[in-house]
Amino acid sequence: MVSDTLIFLTGLLAGLVLEWGVYHLVRRPHLLAAPNSRSSHTEPTPTMGGVVMVVVILAYCGWLADADPRLGWGLFGALASLAMIGLWDDLKGLSARLRLLVHFVAAASVLWLLDLTQPWWVVAALLIGLVWLINLYNFMDGIDGYAAVQCLVYCLGVQLVAGGVPGWTGELVWLLAGVTLAFLSFNWPPARIFMGDVGSGFLGLALGMLTLSLWQAGIVGLGTSLILLCVFWFDATYTLCVRIVTRQKFTQAHRQHLYQHLAQQRGHLWTTLAFLIYASVWLLPLAWYANFSTDLFHQVVALLAATLPLAILCWRYQSGSRADTAGYTTDREG
Repeated sequence: MVSDTLIFLTGLLAGLVLEWGVYHLVRRPHLLAAPNSRSSHTEPTPTMGGVVMVVVILAYCGWLADADPRLGWGLFGALASLAMIGLWDDLKGLSARLRLLVHFVAAASVLWLLDLTQPWWVVAALLIGLVWLINLYNFMDGIDGYAAVQCLVYCLGVQLVAGGVPGWTGELVWLLAGVTLAFLSFNWPPARIFMGDVGSGFLGLALGMLTLSLWQAGIVGLGTSLILLCVFWFDATYTLCVRIVTRQKFTQAHRQHLYQHLAQQRGHLWTTLAFLIYASVWLLPLAWYANFSTDLFHQVVALLAATLPLAILCWRYQSGSRADTAGYTTDREG
């Protein structure tokens, strides 16, 4: 069995080398992310840095296929389809319907691969949840370091609360943590390269798949994973619900998420650091408590405690209902 440290270092070193190459390759005018109405950056910046995560994780899936062809190639196909559709969207753009169709097919494939022994209505709810996680990860990838920090918080968090995750799931968690840390070294404020849709949708599905796999194996509870991921899913869900209730064009690009309001006032570095501190000091202890509590009531209380500060901040900054701030120039990054 390959050691966890070696897997993490492999992801980190491979990620650093490949990210350096991608960074120099995409520094061309037609591959730069130009600022638009939804952006929080003000200068064209190289994008598609998430390609490195895709390459490393898909290579692992191919290696896993030697031991379990159905699982390895199945995961390869589901994750690769998300990466391809994201890359297409980065380069040329494509219709929302086609993108959503691929999201549903990929999510359904993951549920089929995991052989979940749940009632049909639970599987249907999980399918919708997976598709929502794919999309919200794209929504929340709007400032420097933010999406990468969320992935690291989850990967290291589940390893800590579980005291180590065994099997292929544990290997994938450590590998993903390593390659994400490598990307973060280029994406930390001020970012030199962005993740792009090729990486954000891919990470959304990968984290959702790991969440369900750990839950099914009885290693990390679903509530525990929701706590570790709550900054992303709560902000995105709260903002979307407010926009629907207030009859806004909720499918339109915007800058009304909580993290965007914070970044506009405080800057990208402050917002990303605040997230990291919040996760370390508040979310990790709550996740540990929820994972070792056999009482559903206490698990729910832990989840509510994790999201309460976010709810207060969303209300305070009027997430979803406040007009975008025009001419934002606090930082150059995005």
